Amino acid sequence: VMVDDLLTPCSPGDPAALEMTWMDVPSDKLLEPIVCMSDMLRSLSTTRPTVNTEDLLKVKKFTEDFGMEG
Repeated sequence: VMVDDLLTPCSPGDPAALEMTWMDVPSDKLLEPIVCMSDMLRSLSTTRPTVNTEDLLKVKKFTEDFGMEG
């Protein structure tokens, strides 16, 4: 059975869209957007690291001192 009443994110101002927040969308009606390789590459080129070099060095030192299991 094909159901055609799922909701997926779209561009602002889309004339066929209903303006809703994530909280307005029932979980059984959510259709995740299709993601392609160009989306991933664009994301990788514009996303900043969430961990700085100093923090990575702290983790490395901790692992050297205590092992992977800590």
